[in-house]
Amino acid sequence: MFADVDVDVFISNYTIIDPEIYQLWVEGYTFVEAVTLLKQKGGLFADVPPELIASDVQDHYRTYAMLEKFLHAPPKLSEQPTFQICPQDRSLLIEHYYSLDDAVARELFGKKLNARNRKDLDEVADKTGVRLKSCRRQFDNVKRIYKAVEETQGNLACNIRQQFILPEELAQKYAAVVFIACLRFETTKRKLQYLNFKDFYECGQALMTFWTYTYQHSGADYLDTEMDKEFLLDLREIRYLLDKEKEIKHLVSLRLKPTLLERAYQEVENNFRSYYRAIIMIACNLHRTRELRMLFVELTERLIEPWKQNGWTREQVQMFMQCMTQCVLDLEVPRDNQDIRCLWDRYMQVINVCLFRMYHP
Repeated sequence: MFADVDVDVFISNYTIIDPEIYQLWVEGYTFVEAVTLLKQKGGLFADVPPELIASDVQDHYRTYAMLEKFLHAPPKLSEQPTFQICPQDRSLLIEHYYSLDDAVARELFGKKLNARNRKDLDEVADKTGVRLKSCRRQFDNVKRIYKAVEETQGNLACNIRQQFILPEELAQKYAAVVFIACLRFETTKRKLQYLNFKDFYECGQALMTFWTYTYQHSGADYLDTEMDKEFLLDLREIRYLLDKEKEIKHLVSLRLKPTLLERAYQEVENNFRSYYRAIIMIACNLHRTRELRMLFVELTERLIEPWKQNGWTREQVQMFMQCMTQCVLDLEVPRDNQDIRCLWDRYMQVINVCLFRMYHP
């Protein structure tokens, strides 16, 4: 007689996500390359026969390829019944799939998100050192997010975070890319090539914060990608400050003389008119679409290049701009021109950020 034996049987289709193998897949390594890299790395794979590593990697790659269609619309990942994935692994899948290399994102600025530019991504891959498959993934992700949120009302980063379940920092990154693409800011000129993604990211954040309709209207009825046209038109009133040039120069000189070396101070004295008028005239022309798109070029040509030629440091630029900003705010103006201060303050919030980020001595 055989004794009764209790046998517990458990069957599950729980999907195992290997972060290391998944990262290789996301970065665009082929199945063969991934096996070679894992074998070379050693560690857990040091004593494992190559054929077993190959079998495991191939199985993972096959799973990730099947999951990719759900990653195109991340909320579907938790709704689909095919793969059982824990919340932690779902977050990992989404965040890594939508990872964005700064160097690649910089190259995507100014490019139309069309099939032609997608075919030319081999140039981006060569320039950045990022694998072509990864460049295509990032291009497609930017295009997908752009189409999903370009006309969605409310905060841009918040919309991206909600629709694609991305962490805050990554959503903010995509928001800057989408914003600059929507407004078609010129970023591809040769004289702007020295600027990196972080520079444009900070400039984009400042522009979205201070120059769009959301500056005064925090409700969901406004777009982060829509510039405040009334504000840009009102900026023409800043022309009034041209008549206050001597007064402002005197105030700026008084504040800067104790802090700058004689040579730097003399340079400010000699060229103040040029810098002051450039800042004001840029403001007066921003209501024109072309002038707005050329903002980074104008700042470079009219301010940054002269400063570099005259040997300004980044600290001197920041000191000069902060001083001039405050001197105008301290200026006594007639009652009819009281709004000049508010316009100037809102305008300079962006200009100061842009000039500080863009100035690489």
